[in-house]
Amino acid sequence: MNIPRSSFSRIVIIGGGFAGIALAKKLRNKKVQVVLLDKHNYHNFQPLLYQVATGGLEPDSIAYPIRKVVQEFENFYFRLAEVREIDTKNCKVIADIGEIKYDYLVMATGSKTNFFGNKEMERNCMAMKTIPQSLNIRSLILENFEQALLTNDIDERHSLMNFVLVGGGPTGVELAGALAEMKKAILPKDYPDLDVRKMEINLIQSGDRILNTMSEHASEKAEEFLLKLGVSVWKNVRVTGYDTRIVTTNSDLSFDSATVIWTAGVQGALVGGLSADSLVERAERIKVNQFNQVIGYENIFAIGDIASMISDEYPQGHPMMAQPAMQQGRHVAGNLINLINKKEMKPFIYKDKGSMATIGRNKAVVDLKNYKFSGVFAWFVWMFVHLFSLIGFKNKAVVFLNWVYNYIRFDREARLIIRPFKKKQLTSFTSDEI
Repeated sequence: MNIPRSSFSRIVIIGGGFAGIALAKKLRNKKVQVVLLDKHNYHNFQPLLYQVATGGLEPDSIAYPIRKVVQEFENFYFRLAEVREIDTKNCKVIADIGEIKYDYLVMATGSKTNFFGNKEMERNCMAMKTIPQSLNIRSLILENFEQALLTNDIDERHSLMNFVLVGGGPTGVELAGALAEMKKAILPKDYPDLDVRKMEINLIQSGDRILNTMSEHASEKAEEFLLKLGVSVWKNVRVTGYDTRIVTTNSDLSFDSATVIWTAGVQGALVGGLSADSLVERAERIKVNQFNQVIGYENIFAIGDIASMISDEYPQGHPMMAQPAMQQGRHVAGNLINLINKKEMKPFIYKDKGSMATIGRNKAVVDLKNYKFSGVFAWFVWMFVHLFSLIGFKNKAVVFLNWVYNYIRFDREARLIIRPFKKKQLTSFTSDEI
């Protein structure tokens, strides 16, 4: 990898997501050599992917070059690489561009879409975990409406205008709300010769309430907002199959849809080489102790979505969200310096700052520790938090101006089919590879 030798301890970080970037920033100009590996040269702000998918934002406004983040850091090196395996015996990371030895390794590989073993759904559904996947969804949505204009087959037109979202978590709820707003204010103007009123948006949740990781108040208000926007919410329904046309469920309910978007869950993005005793089989996460050290290894750490720190308060590990990832990244940076300087490490304590989701214009839900609210004020809080969390002043400014323009004009101008998407591609790649 052409990394120079150094008298300082070498820390290798795998992954430039929320956890990896937070760790890198805290290690800035410390007496260590840091090597950051990622298969992309940019940090992706995943909470706003749904706005890229629905034409609200361009992808470059939610992405930021990793090299620009670290360009002023001393003894810091970034390499564009896809890690294939960890050689724990020889303390080496094996990637597609070569090998590199480490003194300390931090796994911050994040998560990927979890289809829970359903290969048919994995093959035929759209996922939304990366920017390319969001662009594919945007193209497919617009292509469907273009095709709906051309067909005289009523059933085919219904299929093209019927959108099924599997999973009632924040991503599914926010995407459903954005599609409903497109139906209400944008698509009728773009397609005046098409009866857009027949467009259907179906949100399917296997549990008894949407946003089940949030409070009951948030779930109830979010469902109320979605119903007012015209979204059909189906609870206690589990999707069992999709053959690119018909969605089947565990009940008599079925859907004829050309577009099914899977937002039902995530799992850790594992890299091979760790002991099986260090892994959580169900979610493919890595077991860590209270210091984020991987169980069974003293010089390997895991942070963010990939890490599972099991405790009485969090029996399944911390939630796979940005806040735990960033807090763990900052905390592990301090522990690494302590470890190198032969000082005691400090246990990680998660400070829950709350959770939130937006359902559309002037509609959001926010759960804080002692206060829960919804509506217009919650929507402004959601916007402020997400705007503040973006990396880079330009991205903040561009997103803010886009939101102001979209709010005043009730429009989304990024409705561009830049890269046409054909569903036959799904037969050659899994959804996480597209």
